Amino acid sequence: MTMTVRLTAAQALVRYCANQYIEIDGSEVPYLAGCWAIFGHGNVAGLGEALYQVRDALPTYRGHNEQAMAHAAIAFAKASNRRRAMMATTSIGPGATNMVTAAALAHANRLPVLLVPGDIFANRGPDPVLQQIEDFEDGTVSANDCFRAVSRYFDRITRPEQLILALPRAFQVMTDPARCGPVTLAFCQDVQAEAYDFPEDFFQRRLLNIRRAPPAAEELAAAVAALKTAKNPMIIAGGGVHYSGACETLRQFAETHSIPVTETQAGKSALPWDHLMNMGPVGVTGASSANSVAGDADVVLAIGTRMQDFTTGSWSLFKQSNVRFIALNAGAYDAGKRNSMPLVADAKTGLEALTAALGSTRYDNDNTALKDGWFNAVDALTAPPVDETNILPTDMQVVGAVQRAARENTVIFGAAGTMPGEMHKLFKASTVGSYHMEYGFSCMGYEVAGALGAKLARPDSDVIAMVGDGSYLMMNSELATAVMMGIKFTIVITDNRGFGCINRLQMGTGGANFNNLLDDAVHQNASDIDFVAHATSMGAAAEKAGSIAELEAALERARGAERATVIVIDTDPLPSTEAGGSWWDVAVPEVSPRKEVNAAREDYILGKAKERTIQ
Repeated sequence: MTMTVRLTAAQALVRYCANQYIEIDGSEVPYLAGCWAIFGHGNVAGLGEALYQVRDALPTYRGHNEQAMAHAAIAFAKASNRRRAMMATTSIGPGATNMVTAAALAHANRLPVLLVPGDIFANRGPDPVLQQIEDFEDGTVSANDCFRAVSRYFDRITRPEQLILALPRAFQVMTDPARCGPVTLAFCQDVQAEAYDFPEDFFQRRLLNIRRAPPAAEELAAAVAALKTAKNPMIIAGGGVHYSGACETLRQFAETHSIPVTETQAGKSALPWDHLMNMGPVGVTGASSANSVAGDADVVLAIGTRMQDFTTGSWSLFKQSNVRFIALNAGAYDAGKRNSMPLVADAKTGLEALTAALGSTRYDNDNTALKDGWFNAVDALTAPPVDETNILPTDMQVVGAVQRAARENTVIFGAAGTMPGEMHKLFKASTVGSYHMEYGFSCMGYEVAGALGAKLARPDSDVIAMVGDGSYLMMNSELATAVMMGIKFTIVITDNRGFGCINRLQMGTGGANFNNLLDDAVHQNASDIDFVAHATSMGAAAEKAGSIAELEAALERARGAERATVIVIDTDPLPSTEAGGSWWDVAVPEVSPRKEVNAAREDYILGKAKERTIQ
């Protein structure tokens, strides 16, 4: 006879979640490190009471903004190399829809997170309830249907017993390298409180496994044949190298076969910057050394990357007409892009299989001059300024200051705006995993909350988040959460008084300076935001650096601070690193009264002609 235990659906959900474990470095730890929660009428009575009962096994953390707390959860998963994840719950209505952007970020970046927004009453007795969106043609629709497009698995729990199937499916998706991403369980608020006799063995402690799929023999043979006939192969290392724990395997593979390695935003720090085979960042924000290698490549081994347009220069980066792509990826969807030769496998397992099959195959590559040339071109940009009198620092100089302040345990952190491009090009990641960039969705506002999540995942790391004033203003609430929780990290706000990155793109496509920098937006009063006072008001330590030298001194003080620290420095919104990079497809209007737009359109047509079509 099957033994049962009577629980509410909400109690069952959290008890099951608290009993999912994973092995890391020989120790079994909970797969979910905690639950971020902002309670409302749609989840406080059901899930709130249930979470209280398991608060020791599944800690609940209070967020200040639903999107931001989910960003913290996602950054935790990224910093954990997808070995662990977190849960986030909201009420139905604005709390739920505010979390949709975070779900999209997790989806684009293939990162696991369990999202449990409250939902409307399954019994429909009180309809319409507060915060209920009514579809005039479909009675089954709620606000949570917004999550469908940005979830790797979506389910609506309308009966308690549905959890018996839904929860195992949720954890299967989150731990599957090929399907990994956000899971949304829309949880009807009346169902949360309903009781059911659940089988006791449903709550047994389970040890989850993240599988390492080996390559299929025929795909491996085709990839090996292509590599053996290559003259100038190259590697693009994506985030999948980190998630697979394949960084050391990649190093050995590159050294054994003498194949140059380039790095995407997610793949950066897979190799130390000064490794002989590391040619640096690739693509739109790439180094001239890496992009030159890409231009000459006849075989491109793309490992754990979705090959988005910033990586490929909108597919204009690869100049050789006979170039072939081998996509080593855990996901068949990504491995089959652009008519690539798919090698569907775990990155580590796939590289080991390639090495065994290639044997003593070694290529005649000497790209030392390319790499030296790159650093000769850009090192001066990050050097301390000779004279700082009345000169606004550049973002490149700020990156240099952080570089000089970095230690072996430093993790540099960022997301959208100017900084990702400059950091990808210029920051010298000296240790594996020392670079954390969200650039799959390029989501402004990820930085502060994400730094909190990364620090939770890596408490012994010195996390330094780089954020522009625009992104900071967009979302900063979890700074108060970090102070409250005693989570210490450093935020460097580069204040260029607006959206400097997109302003430069506007100028580059012939547009007038319009609505990006604060002075170019409609205003009656000049903007004069005191970021130091703002950060201080939330309990953080904060100071203004008046120069690069003062920034370096402030970074040293921040290392010894007892709480989260914010350092503000004014920067020039116009300069950027001109060296390196590649063309990027940003459509320019065909017709305009502005001569600058017409000139930009002519350049755009020339660049568009360089895009590769699918072979």
